[in-house]
Amino acid sequence: MQKPVIVFTGAVYPGQFGRLCDYLRETGLAESYFLTTPGHQERNAHRGKHILGFKPDGAVIGPQSYYYSAKVERSARIGRGILKALQAFEKKKKIDVVVSHSLWGAPHFLYDEIDAAIVSYIEFPSYFAHGWDPAYPPDQAQRMADKNTEMLNLHQAIRSDLVICPSHHAKQMFPKALRSNIEVQLEGFEFEADKDQPVDDAPPRPFTIGFSARDLSSSKGFETYVRLVDKLVEKGVEAEFVALGGADGTTYGYEQQWVKRKYDGAVETFRDHLMKVYPRAAEVIRFPGKLPYDQFARQIAGIDLFLYPLKFGVANWGLVEILGRGACVLAPDRGYASELIQNDINGMLLPDDDTAWIDAILALKDDPARRLRYATKAKFLARLQYSLPSVAPRYMRLFRQAVDNRARRMSGGETY
Repeated sequence: MQKPVIVFTGAVYPGQFGRLCDYLRETGLAESYFLTTPGHQERNAHRGKHILGFKPDGAVIGPQSYYYSAKVERSARIGRGILKALQAFEKKKKIDVVVSHSLWGAPHFLYDEIDAAIVSYIEFPSYFAHGWDPAYPPDQAQRMADKNTEMLNLHQAIRSDLVICPSHHAKQMFPKALRSNIEVQLEGFEFEADKDQPVDDAPPRPFTIGFSARDLSSSKGFETYVRLVDKLVEKGVEAEFVALGGADGTTYGYEQQWVKRKYDGAVETFRDHLMKVYPRAAEVIRFPGKLPYDQFARQIAGIDLFLYPLKFGVANWGLVEILGRGACVLAPDRGYASELIQNDINGMLLPDDDTAWIDAILALKDDPARRLRYATKAKFLARLQYSLPSVAPRYMRLFRQAVDNRARRMSGGETY
């Protein structure tokens, strides 16, 4: 294939694959475009003329007409707009690959309608497959809505020329019969160049134990972090504690709904609930909230030890971010985290046992040399494996694979 024409689609830009799209164009690996909604196109026009627009077939923000199929309906409105835009694009230029997002640009209206290989990114097939904390279960209405979303995702896994998911842990959530068409590849990250650190005449700061995730949810392990902090305070451990992330955003679970049912508005967030349950932790944990990127980076640099006791998850970009910035991390010895961390090399993997975590925290607190060893290796491996220059050639191989898959399918006369 000569320089391929690749069109990324999604209601949000940069969102998923936005920076990869830019990078493929900047480096000459592909003639890449990003097709997004008019508002995102307008806000990002300065990034280049390759940011194109499509108009969804109706509103995609806010409630849809039927609760149980809201995400499917939203995907249909987006998909209808994407189809019209791609058909208009094809009149001017042949497209080799369309890269879609399973929910914010689902390709189910594209099959057999455009002359291009279709790649679908699916983070995970459903919350039923992903898992949720049994202490905060979904109600029946949420379970029913999840089935429709799973239906949409599994349909894409069957019909797409290739499916990309972010981790092997995510791939195992799909039915075994569908996994042969699914490849694992996490998106690329831009890690800033190391800079000389200015001389700091400030007095030594306390040992700091941190947590970082987009959402302060049970799924991301925030409840476990709070419980561990509570136990450390009980033991008289002298340290500062900081939890980075939003308390009131959408989570990968149903804690917020549970809080609403339990407190009837008297407590607003899951974080606030935990602060009531663990008052000792509430007195010591600092919550900076969601921060601008540069402030977030400075916060990470000031944390000596990160606890990442993930319960459920398939691709926590925040974990790659802190590893790539040279953080010392403790994580569970299972699931997605164990794909990123090699025990006693670029971090430490632990069983789901509070005593083991407390012992590891105390040991590392008194062992700065080992913390430095983990942090140095974490930065090196994360940048080696997940920087844009590293992942871009891998994505190009996957896109070529999708084109080949489509060619074989078309030559055999198969519909799917």
